[in-house]
Amino acid sequence: MSAGTGDLISRIYGGFRGVDFRGEEINLSRSPDAVNMWKDYRETESIRTRPALKLVADFLPSDATVHSMYIHKLSRGSNAARMYVHYDSNALYVDIDDSGRFGTVHYFSEPVVNFANDGESHFFTFNDKVYLIASGQYFWHSQDVVELQKVEPYVPATTIGKKPAGGGTLHEDVNMLTPWRINTFLADGKSTEYFVDGALRSIDYVKVNGNVLRKSVDYTYSSDRVIFYEHSIPSVPATDGQDNVEIKFQSSSDGKWGNSANVILTAKRLTIFDNRVFVGGCSQCPNVLFHSSLNDPTYFSDQDYYEEGKDNAPIRGLVAGNNALWVFRHGASDNSNVFYHTPTIDEEYGKVYPSTHSNIGVGCAGRAINFNDDIVFFSDNGMEGVSGDITTEQAIAHRSSLVDRKMLFYWRQIQAFYDDMILMEWEGYLIAFIGTEAYLADSRAAFTNVDHMEYEWYYWKMPHFVTAAQVFGGVAYIMLDDKRIYTLDLSYATEKDELKEAREIQSHWVTPKDKFNAPHLLKTTNKRGCVVEATGDITVSAKVDGGAFEPIGTYEKVTDYFVSRIKRKKFKDIQLKFSSDTRFSLETATLESFIGGYIKR
Repeated sequence: MSAGTGDLISRIYGGFRGVDFRGEEINLSRSPDAVNMWKDYRETESIRTRPALKLVADFLPSDATVHSMYIHKLSRGSNAARMYVHYDSNALYVDIDDSGRFGTVHYFSEPVVNFANDGESHFFTFNDKVYLIASGQYFWHSQDVVELQKVEPYVPATTIGKKPAGGGTLHEDVNMLTPWRINTFLADGKSTEYFVDGALRSIDYVKVNGNVLRKSVDYTYSSDRVIFYEHSIPSVPATDGQDNVEIKFQSSSDGKWGNSANVILTAKRLTIFDNRVFVGGCSQCPNVLFHSSLNDPTYFSDQDYYEEGKDNAPIRGLVAGNNALWVFRHGASDNSNVFYHTPTIDEEYGKVYPSTHSNIGVGCAGRAINFNDDIVFFSDNGMEGVSGDITTEQAIAHRSSLVDRKMLFYWRQIQAFYDDMILMEWEGYLIAFIGTEAYLADSRAAFTNVDHMEYEWYYWKMPHFVTAAQVFGGVAYIMLDDKRIYTLDLSYATEKDELKEAREIQSHWVTPKDKFNAPHLLKTTNKRGCVVEATGDITVSAKVDGGAFEPIGTYEKVTDYFVSRIKRKKFKDIQLKFSSDTRFSLETATLESFIGGYIKR
């Protein structure tokens, strides 16, 4: 409804919903320029300065390069945990008690890896063990051991029931994590040569009737067989049909995937789904998805893989949701960027995960996550959500129109930070850390944009680059590039810690450009001033007609409301800015203006 000359318009700014970086003339409940503000749903409907960063740990060298941080729940205590950090070529862990206090730091004595190969560093928990995949290396740790342990891959019996000359029954697939395999034979009592099912590179052992024979004394070997000496020729088994010769050997055949262990252990994406470990994005075969055996992260069959698309567009996201595993690629030449795998029972192979090409063509440039049952990923255009029926009508709906302008501008300046963004769910928000910036999607505040749902967003600036983040027990642990670990302090304590800037947060909220429903008429503010419901120390500034913000006044220790005398005459539009160097909350601001005559051109 438009206003006319002589009208007194009362404008109440409240019911704040987040930022909108698309321009200044936006919905009055959003801000075109707000930093370090959010809505804390434990409190009133006001918006307030984000929680401060509370320093909780400082045990890393100042020049360390952090690859990953991971928090694992311990069996003792309701919130007792162990934090692991992989940095440089080393790793460490430190226990956290139920009250959040850090204990003694334990540095592993043996080096991990110095990232000579391509890949990333991944911690994950499986059957109460913590595993670390780090650029070609594979380790595990638990509460019962002191040092980081190298994973001993499962050694499969690839062929059983073999005759000395060959044949037999194919039993287990080759394990990509190890070149070792086992063949078992039915001895005939006379043959000296026993042929194995691969190119024989070395032998671990040869057993006959359960007894280990001596290399070079009882047998020798060539490129494809074990050769027994006359005195050690295996006898016919005592039990008819029961294999009595076992050979464990290392095969030099690398198969389709070359150095198979590196295919798994240099993967850039990893997730747990259906009690298996899924990995993808290795540089040797970036479009191929692999998975471990059921309940066994030490066994990756060379047959358990799925090629996602016909080109080498890399896998950038693995997300479990809607009873399926979603695979997101980036840059496919034919737009085959999104696939999904639904568990299926096959009569011959048991549980399998056939690959289905989604009709979504937009690819994932950053990361992907299941955000409160909303499968979302970050494309070249911002955050997208998968909607529609999982099997027939998948479609994407954009989720980040309100922040794309700023978020993508930052990415285009330093693309690597967008590609390697860190996603964290906390207090009902999905937080995307990109360098020193944080974008918060609010799961409890959504709106309909044309024909699809989008999130409300908030925007934060961090004092340093964020290198790792994880939520445990409702507490957000964040590692910054200063090599210190912080939590987001929901107590809003005011005491200072070592990093002064972590507590003294500069935050502000700017109202939209307001023309008071009369874009063609001049306005004058009511001399009674602007009534602001707020708390904290607040500075109020005003800007008219696209000029610069000019301070109106600073109001200290506000506990309920204050009145700010904003005296502005004959303006076309006005914006207010509420800011603080410590912290504040803002519930409503009421500004009245008289409508005057026409604007002269």
